[in-house]
Amino acid sequence: MFTSVLMIEKALTSADVEFVTTLHGEEPVFFHVLLQPRGKQADRLLRAIDDIALGELDEAVREGETPEGEAARSEGEQALDVSLRALRAAGAEAEGRLVEDHPMDALKALVTEVDADEVIVLTDPHYVEEFFHRDWASRARHKVGVPVLKLFSHSKA
Repeated sequence: MFTSVLMIEKALTSADVEFVTTLHGEEPVFFHVLLQPRGKQADRLLRAIDDIALGELDEAVREGETPEGEAARSEGEQALDVSLRALRAAGAEAEGRLVEDHPMDALKALVTEVDADEVIVLTDPHYVEEFFHRDWASRARHKVGVPVLKLFSHSKA
């Protein structure tokens, strides 16, 4: 069985689930999902710049409304549950956990713990972090010792 660590920041869409579950053809895959709620990631200014770069001015204005703390954790738990159920419904085995701090440390530990074959980072575009190679995928490539695949979410969840 192929073992993938899947890093996400929000609930997987049906298109995302179909994409990641078909990456390895007929080979069975076990997904270990790490989700860091959005309120715990880059500061509001970086998120607003990303929104503007995507032409989503309304989203940039609403960045101040992004849940933080316990509200972000609750939304994260729901997103993780939805994602795990969707992966299982698509025929994959899946388990997951929330990452509250230091996502790269959690990723490295999980890759080692489960002897992962790969890491898949599936997020919305984060142009500022990507430009400076501070996005999850760029940082993971230097830390985990397995192939890292960077994918963009197909649509808003």
